[in-house]
Amino acid sequence: MWKFIHQLASPPHFYRIAQILIPWLAVPGLLLIGYGTYAGLFLAPMDYQQGDAFRIIYVHVPSAYLSMLAYMTMAVSAGIGLIWRIKLSHAVAAAAAPLGAWFTFLALATGSIWGKPMWGTWWEWGDPRLTSELIMLFLYFGYMALRGAIDDTTKADRASAVLALVGAVNVPIIHFSVEWWSSLHQGPTLIKEGGPAMDPGMLYPLLAMILGFTFIFGALLLRRVRAEVLFRERRTRWVKDLVLSGGS
Repeated sequence: MWKFIHQLASPPHFYRIAQILIPWLAVPGLLLIGYGTYAGLFLAPMDYQQGDAFRIIYVHVPSAYLSMLAYMTMAVSAGIGLIWRIKLSHAVAAAAAPLGAWFTFLALATGSIWGKPMWGTWWEWGDPRLTSELIMLFLYFGYMALRGAIDDTTKADRASAVLALVGAVNVPIIHFSVEWWSSLHQGPTLIKEGGPAMDPGMLYPLLAMILGFTFIFGALLLRRVRAEVLFRERRTRWVKDLVLSGGS
């Protein structure tokens, strides 16, 4: 087990493994998203309170979930790289940041679109979940800006890792905000005592979308990490041999 983990931390070994894993994540992800989109739009029953407006959850909920998952991936990877000085971990963190920012933006955008007919406003600064999610978007931007502002890769890895770890405190705040404070945002629906408070016809497409989005995130992350590894290892022999051989 430890031998496998040690090998996985090797950039050339990871580069080859990632190439194999990407289609195994991308294809099921696309199939699940295809099913979830069709079932969510055409098969799921209309909500008795929100009408058809509720269907935006099939994009909003997976995006919001992945915005937090991507941040934790970034923070944990950055922490591993900072403590054990594993360069590949910093590469994973750097690759996860733009993906997390896009999912966070998508969660905020779809939340605003849903909020207009439900709350009568596009944005409510008093809502703790909205505000903390926006803070996470700024944390992503700050992480990427800090990395871009430092030319030395090693120094950029360390400085951005500290920022990622400090910002990780915002993730549980986002998750529990609707329970800790009075909020306009809908409370827990999937993970709650007594099981999900959703009709199975609505629930199964949502679960498919969450899983599909997660698989696609994994595939995109691996592709970005491979590119980050090539950039970081561009002066090494194995990358030069890879280029000369025309390999991918």
